Formats: sequence, structure tokens, C-alpha cells
Amino acid sequence: MNVLYTAEALSTGAGRDGRVATSDGSFALDLAIPKDMGGSGAGTNPEQLFAAGYAACFATAMKLVAPQRNLDVSDASVTAEVGLAPNGAGGFTLDVTLRVELPDHVTPRAAQELLAATHQVCPYSNATRGNIPVNIVTE
Repeated sequence: MNVLYTAEALSTGAGRDGRVATSDGSFALDLAIPKDMGGSGAGTNPEQLFAAGYAACFATAMKLVAPQRNLDVSDASVTAEVGLAPNGAGGFTLDVTLRVELPDHVTPRAAQELLAATHQVCPYSNATRGNIPVNIVTE
């Protein structure tokens, strides 16, 4: 495989109550267990980071695929919701909902075809396919 880019981040401290930082110094964040899970909520968490990455990646892939279909999606947005749940075997699993808001001129059929094609191109979609449920909906 010809790797185009490699990102590197370091987690220190107590995992979900620690800190993450990228090797290039572009960001460093405190982590905290969400209030919903009994934590302080005074920092971000891995699910939020995953949601941000997936939303940005899917939006980028969509903007790559759209011109091939003669669609302008420059005003589109993607919201990723990442859920964390027990897997019934002592571990945890994720589920994802991608909420895509497309411009009004994109017909429902064109939207369905665009999102299906984007889901095949997006690296996050390719990494999660067959591993966790990913639901894509238009708003």
C-alpha cells in the first residue's frame, strides 16, 4: 500500500481521564469521561474525536464524489453521532449515524446515489464496514 499520510497521536494519563496530543503539535486536548457515564465531562472523549473525524472525512469524500455526478454540495454538512454501548461479552461497541444535510436542489434519488457512492469512498466508512452499524440519513 502506498500510504499518502500518517497521523500520529499520543494518549497519556488515565486514558479517558488523560490527555491526547498529535506529534505535529496541531492539537492537544484533555480527556474526560462524559457526565452521562459518571465522569466530570470536563474534556473531550474518544467518541467525540471519532465523530469529528468521521464527519469531516465523509464530507470530504462526498465533495470528491459529487462532481462526478454533476452535483454541487458545497453547502452540504455532515453530523456524525457515535454511540458507545456494551457488547454483551464484557466489552464495548460503537454505532454511528451520519446525518447529511444537502442543498435543496439535490433530489432524493440523487442524494441516495451520492451517499451510497460516498460511503464506498470514505476511509472511515471502509474501516467500519462490517464491524459496526453505520446509518446514513438525509436531513
